[in-house]
Amino acid sequence: MQVDDYPYGGGRGAVMQADPLYRCWAHIVETHGPGRTIFLSPCGRTFTQEVAKELKERYNHLILVCGHYEGIDQRFIDECVDEEISMGDFVLTGGEIPAMAVADAVCRMVPGVLPDAECFEEESHWNGLLEYPQYSRPAVWHDRAVPEILLSGDHGKVADWRKKESYKRTMRRRPDMFARFDEAQLTTKAEKKVLRQAKEELAAEDAEA
Repeated sequence: MQVDDYPYGGGRGAVMQADPLYRCWAHIVETHGPGRTIFLSPCGRTFTQEVAKELKERYNHLILVCGHYEGIDQRFIDECVDEEISMGDFVLTGGEIPAMAVADAVCRMVPGVLPDAECFEEESHWNGLLEYPQYSRPAVWHDRAVPEILLSGDHGKVADWRKKESYKRTMRRRPDMFARFDEAQLTTKAEKKVLRQAKEELAAEDAEA
């Protein structure tokens, strides 16, 4: 079966035809229900962790449509697609890699895929911050030692250190992200103290650089 043809109006490349895509889409809908149909496209809204959360919470299943060549017939998009999603301001040969990224980001939050929610709630972008640095054995490698606090066994101090490093990493590497961080969500003196210490340490480190 032919699935692509030259674009009307001329131009290089080929466009995926509407009908072959429609037949595949219709079979999926008839088998599993309508779900949410997403076309992976550089013209869509940018995919973020918040979008992944939204898709996981709002829909029982997703139909991910991958374009190729010069794209797909607009009539299929108008007829069947609920929204378009982009991985960012760049272009790939096809939508397969973006589709895998969306599927992975969403599925890892489904109960049972990972051992528990902490596996993804402690990572970058979940709460508007970047994740703290991670270390493993040995304690010293190439004369680089693991921070002593992580060897202390004091879980409270470890938690504070991790939060502080998360703040510092976000402020240094993604000031745009930290500018959107809502400090009002810090309701205890201890939480506010950790943030204050992070800002002070970062300022001191920058002054020494």
